[in-house]
Amino acid sequence: MALEQDLLTIEKTLWTGGPEAYQAATDDQCLVVFADMAGVMSRDDIAKSAEKGRWTDPVLTPKGFVALSDTSAVVTYDCTAKRKDGEAYHAVISSGYVRRPGGWKLAFHQQTPLK
Repeated sequence: MALEQDLLTIEKTLWTGGPEAYQAATDDQCLVVFADMAGVMSRDDIAKSAEKGRWTDPVLTPKGFVALSDTSAVVTYDCTAKRKDGEAYHAVISSGYVRRPGGWKLAFHQQTPLK
């Protein structure tokens, strides 16, 4: 599936990029769900929270994909990575995208750490 791979490429860029990656790939608003917080955040607020280099060696393993329409899709994957301090991290992630004139934009992101 070409679209699934395109979205996973965006996801990997978000794992390895900094604020500029989030400015380019996030919709105006995005619903985010983490273990310690959930809510709608603006693109600018998300970008401000993104520190380049906070993750290294991300490996994304696809788990599911659905195109909800011609303009929306959800991708789910397993990710292993290292924090910048070298600590191992493992999570399952789901991200929802909408197609805008400028390309696919992140509108939903859920991340559940696995132990």
